[in-house]
Amino acid sequence: MTLFDIPFLGELAAIRRDLHAHPELAFNELRTADLVARELSSYGLQIHRGLARTGVVATLRNGSGARAIGLRADMDALPLLEKNDFSHRSTAPGLMHACGHDGHTAMLLGAARFMAEHVNELDFDGSVHFIFQPAEESEGGAAVMMADGLFEKFPMDAVFGLHNWPGIPVGEMAVMPGPVMAGTCAFEIWVRGHGCHAAMPHQGVDTLVVSSQLVLALQTVVARNVHPCESAVVSVTQIHGGEAWNIIPDDAVLRGTIRSFNGQTQALVESAVERLCSGIGSAFGAQISVRFDHRYPATVNSVAESEVCRQVARDVLGADKLRMDELPSMGAEDFAYMLAEKPGCYAWLGNGPGSGGCTLHNPHYDFNDEILPIGISYWVRLAEAWLNGRRAEGPA
Repeated sequence: MTLFDIPFLGELAAIRRDLHAHPELAFNELRTADLVARELSSYGLQIHRGLARTGVVATLRNGSGARAIGLRADMDALPLLEKNDFSHRSTAPGLMHACGHDGHTAMLLGAARFMAEHVNELDFDGSVHFIFQPAEESEGGAAVMMADGLFEKFPMDAVFGLHNWPGIPVGEMAVMPGPVMAGTCAFEIWVRGHGCHAAMPHQGVDTLVVSSQLVLALQTVVARNVHPCESAVVSVTQIHGGEAWNIIPDDAVLRGTIRSFNGQTQALVESAVERLCSGIGSAFGAQISVRFDHRYPATVNSVAESEVCRQVARDVLGADKLRMDELPSMGAEDFAYMLAEKPGCYAWLGNGPGSGGCTLHNPHYDFNDEILPIGISYWVRLAEAWLNGRRAEGPA
């Protein structure tokens, strides 16, 4: 590995752990945003606050070049009760940094500080916008920042994201062109039958039997409708119905998620779900309605920018530490909105094996401070490469 010598790593790890101990949910990252703004100001950077309520953007300029790059980190936590017992565990009951956004924030702060302190020694000409985004977890803070004028106030030629990834060893990265994270759509299915005494089911239409049939039938949507070489997921995650042990209820509701990588597959899945709801409703004499809630689109890396990131990862980590053929994730990421407007790349940075429950969205998760210098070195080298007009010469 070819990493920068970063003398303030101890301070940065302390900031990361402080953020972990004080998690905040979407659009309420008030303490976090204050800390970020205070740090950035101490580095002598221009800062702007208020995009998407708690977003913070800092800009570093060098030379007279017109090129500009955006580097993005997410700041929000999850509504999850932490089960770790280390000293920096969450002090907010029911809230936790279980996805590493504390680490992402710390890495980008570290990159901003390093670049500000070494601006005359680094090889770049142009502007770097450090984007600290709120509300990645389910609330689409990226889209809100954009609606509030992110790209108009801070023009940039490309934008880049980085996420820690349990299961990839420390010192390795995965960079893939094309779809890297799935688009997500929530669904809600309402089932109306006819309530009756549980001992007299012939007098009613059993909503729970209908709901059970739906759960099983929905598992055929992908297996028997989606091309085997395409990818999609349909998962039922909630069933609500009934309040007493001797009453078959009038109504039940099922909720879940659909994941896919392109609009055609998404439309096909939705059509199949609607068809199953209609058919099962007719078969059992129930009324069934379905509603789709389209959330994040697929996160799709542009080819040229992905190759630049691969070249930078090779420079920082070594060619044998770059993973180029990882399968994309069915998880979703609102950085997709930024990539729909600007070219760029979203990369995964190894966080370690994920043993003992140290996996994303797990109550035993913790960001690995050992990867802080790797993320910082990657960010700095990427900014240099991009602002110097480095271009991919073709796939490696």
